[in-house]
Amino acid sequence: MADKSDVTLPLSISAGIHIGVIIILALGIDFSHKPEPMQQVSAPAVKAVMVDQQKVANQVEKLKQEKRDAERREQERQAELERKAQEAKQAREREQAQIKQLEQERKQQEIETQKANEATKLAQVKQQQEKEKAVKAEADRKLKEQERKVAEDAAQKAAEKRKVEEAAAAKAETDRKQKEAEAKAKAEKAKADAEAKAEAKAKSDAKAKADAEAEAKARAQQEQEMADALAAEQAALSQTMNKQMQSEVNKYKSMIMSTIQRNLIVDESMRGKTCQVSVRLANDGFVISSQTQGGDPNVCRAAKAAILKAGKLPVSPDPAVYKELKDINLTVSPTFN
Repeated sequence: MADKSDVTLPLSISAGIHIGVIIILALGIDFSHKPEPMQQVSAPAVKAVMVDQQKVANQVEKLKQEKRDAERREQERQAELERKAQEAKQAREREQAQIKQLEQERKQQEIETQKANEATKLAQVKQQQEKEKAVKAEADRKLKEQERKVAEDAAQKAAEKRKVEEAAAAKAETDRKQKEAEAKAKAEKAKADAEAKAEAKAKSDAKAKADAEAEAKARAQQEQEMADALAAEQAALSQTMNKQMQSEVNKYKSMIMSTIQRNLIVDESMRGKTCQVSVRLANDGFVISSQTQGGDPNVCRAAKAAILKAGKLPVSPDPAVYKELKDINLTVSPTFN
């Protein structure tokens, strides 16, 4: 029995040492430090550290599995980092593409704005030509009116002169007849002649007075008719000019709204919603200020951003039209294609 123990002990010690080396290699333990001197192991202690070789193998396999799991997790982490890096790269590419698209849209808007400005300039030139024609036509009309008045005054003076001459001729004829009557009956009809003279003078005065009243009445009626015609003509001209100015105001309002709509960035949450905006413009169309007066917050933010992006809005060079547009209230309503 003692011989068997003597053989088993060295074998167990050797097996234990080998298993320990395997475990150390599996765990990657550093042997750089100096090992402590091995104490002499008594037989009972050797028996206490003896282990089942199968359990040791299982433990080694478990450690290897944990190492493999750690390596797998590291690979997964690296793969996740690569995936995120790829996604970031794709996001940057999408952002660059979006920036390029926005730049193209900006250039297109500049082209459209230039075309609109050119069209506005042509319209302004045409408007100026029409205005000059209207001014010339008005000047011609006033000149003709003045010539007509001069002709009427001359005709009136000629008529007055003719009446005076007729009255003088009538008086001369009366005097002639009166002298003939006086020659036929000087003394006998002296009294009758005096009465005839008085009666003739009264009739002449009454006729002159009636003629003067009729003439004054006709002149007043003529002047009233001329004044009424001139007032009607001025009213029609004023109405026409007001219509033209309102048409210009509406046209530039439409151009301003079109400019804002082109710069308006919309989304589905804005559908059917509006924002009231007040804008103050300089005489060259520069936006001095813009304030929201109420409405959907998203639409209001987008409207202010669109106005800021535009920088300038279309205005008329006509001072009267600009006066109507320099402080303008607008209702911004997003449109969807």
